[in-house]
Amino acid sequence: MSEFANRLAEAWRRNRSAVCVGLDPDLSLMPIGDVRAFNRAIIDATRDLVCAYKPNLAFYEALGIEGLEALRDTLAYARERAPDAVLLGDAKRGDISSTNIKHAEALFDYWGFDAITVNGFAGGESLAPFFERADRGVFVWCRASNPGSQEFQDKPLATGDGRMPLYEWIATRAVTWTSNGNLGLVVGATYPEQLSVVRGRCPGVPILIPAVGAQGGELAAAVKNGLDTSGGAPNILINSSRSILYADGSAEGFADAARDAAARLREGINAALEGAGWDWG
Repeated sequence: MSEFANRLAEAWRRNRSAVCVGLDPDLSLMPIGDVRAFNRAIIDATRDLVCAYKPNLAFYEALGIEGLEALRDTLAYARERAPDAVLLGDAKRGDISSTNIKHAEALFDYWGFDAITVNGFAGGESLAPFFERADRGVFVWCRASNPGSQEFQDKPLATGDGRMPLYEWIATRAVTWTSNGNLGLVVGATYPEQLSVVRGRCPGVPILIPAVGAQGGELAAAVKNGLDTSGGAPNILINSSRSILYADGSAEGFADAARDAAARLREGINAALEGAGWDWG
């Protein structure tokens, strides 16, 4: 196993959890106005229940310099309080390779993320600066969760392996882009049938599955269709952001409510895993 695969496997096993909490602070929804304090409370409340934290960089960039400083402090706090959790930067960066060199330096070297999300629109060659970091995970955006993603991602293509929709071709090609064992894919829970197709194309590849909860993704179907039974890990990360962060709108109760929501999600995932014939033993 690669260094990143080992780190992710340990994160899964530590808390027997495939829960990924999206740290996406929205001042219009937060019960307190301090991003640092809010994120710290969420981390403290959930650190024994999760395998990963996923800050979406847009939520911090939208707050300007203060937001970026809050991101820096949040990552440092997560390293201290939840050292086994994978820190996954949801950046969806993607450009030509010379630009991606700088994206990789920023996300891996400056911010220190264990893994990131990327956009492969410019092709596998352009993503080489990310995949060359053998100790870091690279999750290729494969099937988006929003309804409008069908406009492009479901369009059929003529390929050497027959006709298939674009999202399936991305998954098929992505497994050829690295031999470092650091590929991951992103597939929304709102499309369980497509998730099953991607899993069939990409055994052994971890899949980040957003959109469970607030966006309407069905948990049991996401777990069943994303589960990889070929190895000793489930190879899924079920992400929830709003359903955990904003489970309670009060300043006094939001952290406890976030813990309860994360615990319920972990229990639901593990029940679905057991129903699919897989357990942490």
